[in-house]
Order: sequence, then structure tokens, then C-alpha cells
Amino acid sequence: MRKFSKSEEEAEINMTPMLDIVFIMLIFFIVTASFVKESGLDVNKPPPNEQEQKDDDKKNILIQVDSSNRIFVNMRPVDIASVRANVERMHAENPEGVVVIQPAPDAFSGIVVEIYDQARQAGVYNVSIAEAKQ
Repeated sequence: MRKFSKSEEEAEINMTPMLDIVFIMLIFFIVTASFVKESGLDVNKPPPNEQEQKDDDKKNILIQVDSSNRIFVNMRPVDIASVRANVERMHAENPEGVVVIQPAPDAFSGIVVEIYDQARQAGVYNVSIAEAKQ
């Protein structure tokens, strides 16, 4: 007698419909992402008042960093080690003054962080980083 051999058919999952769905979803997300618009605020700054700006400039402690990483406190060149002492002295003269750091676009960010830390250690907690005037 002959033994019957079982036909061993392997079960396969047809991936074609799943790939079709994935590509359709991909196309959908690409198309809808191009239509999404970021919402933002339209800010119109008022023209600066010359007198108010001069008064504010007297209150602020301006620290500039140029492209060669030299540091200037209120237009005077200083060393990184003396930034804290200068800020402490100026802050004692005018406690309402804020520190404004103005780095050049190609200045090292490590120096800017060090200046920020020095100003905080000097007791000034209102420290801003501004774009350099052109």
C-alpha cells in the first residue's frame, strides 16, 4: 500500500494590498503637509521714541562680542575674567539696569554662555541676548 504524502503548502501573507495602503497614506500625508500653514503673530513695532531709547540705553549694560571674540562692556574692551566685576559695579550704580548681550553672528557660543553666567553670578537676573546692529 501506498502512503499518502501530505502536501506541505506554506501559508503566505499577501503584502501587495498593505503596500498599496502604505503608499496611499504616504501620498496623503505629503499632500496635506504642504497645505498646513503655521500660524504666527504679525508684530508691528511702533517707531522708537528717541528720548525713551536714550533713557533705556543709560539703564542697560551692553556687552558686545565681536567676530574675533573680543568682549566690550559699554564700548570698553574687557577681559572675560573682568566681566563679572564690571557688571557688579554697573549694577550697583543702577539697579534697574538689565544686561544686554550682543554677539556677532560668528562669535563663539561658549563665550556668550560664559558672559551670561558671569552676569547671573553678578546678581543680574534680567539678561537678554540681542541681535547685533548692522
